[in-house]
Amino acid sequence: MGWWGRLFDARDTRVRMVLLDLSGLGYLLFVPHAASVPTPTQWTLALAAFAVAVVAYRRPVVNLVAQTALLAVAIGLVDDITINQVGASWALLEVTMLAGRARTIWLAAGLLTVVDLTNSIGDPLRQVGSGVVGLGLEVGVPVLLGLVIRSNRELGRQALERALAEQRRRESEGRAARADERAAIARELHDVVAHHVASMVLRVGVARHVLTDLDPRVGEVFDDVHGTGTAALSELRGLVAVLRDPDGVRGDAALTAIEPAALPSALGAAVDRARQAGITVEADVDAAIGSLDAVRGLAVLRLTQEALTNVARHAGTSARARLVVAVRDGAVHWEVTDDGGVDGDLTSTAVPAGGGHGVTGMTERVEVLGGRLEAGPTGTGWRVRTVLPNTLPTPAPRAPTAPPGTPTRRPA
Repeated sequence: MGWWGRLFDARDTRVRMVLLDLSGLGYLLFVPHAASVPTPTQWTLALAAFAVAVVAYRRPVVNLVAQTALLAVAIGLVDDITINQVGASWALLEVTMLAGRARTIWLAAGLLTVVDLTNSIGDPLRQVGSGVVGLGLEVGVPVLLGLVIRSNRELGRQALERALAEQRRRESEGRAARADERAAIARELHDVVAHHVASMVLRVGVARHVLTDLDPRVGEVFDDVHGTGTAALSELRGLVAVLRDPDGVRGDAALTAIEPAALPSALGAAVDRARQAGITVEADVDAAIGSLDAVRGLAVLRLTQEALTNVARHAGTSARARLVVAVRDGAVHWEVTDDGGVDGDLTSTAVPAGGGHGVTGMTERVEVLGGRLEAGPTGTGWRVRTVLPNTLPTPAPRAPTAPPGTPTRRPA
């Protein structure tokens, strides 16, 4: 209701009382009266009304009774009872706005009506009729205005409740939709991806036992493929389980997690796998990573796996890479760099249209954890690095992985 709503807000009763007192004081000082100046009795009754309004602003019923009593006294002692009439009428307005029960409102209106009618006792009929009209202004208008304000407040409260209920309904529907989507993804992973991976692992296992006269190097490849496939199958099953029952996962920060104590060995396995592919990898891993939380630990592992895979894919097996993982003041500093390999050329290996999404996925994973991924050329090679803070703030707007115009050679 704009300024109207603020003026009659239940929390601003004291402000209304002060404004009313200042208005009454202005009336006594600046409005012409029948007498040259207000009488001492009139001043006494007015100041008493002002004081009661300010002191009893939290108790509208007490304020009304006191103002009505002062009005009754003023009717018998002074000719100009305007100040006390306005004080009693305003007190009735406050009761109507704030009373918890309708009966209180009508009792208050009846009390003020009885007191006001005493001013007409003994008057001629014409003056009694005029007093009845004045009674409508003194009692009827405050009650009507107060009921309108009460109705507007109730409508506002109901509108707010409806808005909150609608918001809860949308959130519930959103959660249900996400649950359905996760269930659908889990079914696809279980029925399609996991099935094919399991078939591949089984076929490689059979080949290892059937082909007994293999070159040892080929046997090592079979062993690596079998181990990688088995690990992938295990992670897929864990991912399916989390998708079907996401309880315990901190928001969307991660769909799976890794035990902190297992992180060093998992990083070591990722480095060994890159070395088996022919890449020379130098690893500098802080022992403190064993104390990381599960979510950031998984992020470090996934970033390392993706970065080393990109080195093998784009720099070739002749490349030399360096992995650095350090924990400083609770934040994780992670970086992978390579020399580009023998054929490393930043200008001849630009990302083709419709390339992969690895760097995009890395960027999103880092931003969820409150960090920012930096990826770009360095010398003849490539560098990917980030800092994962010790908290999970709201993700910042995504920054470009490389300055505009910088030649790019890494598909996502």
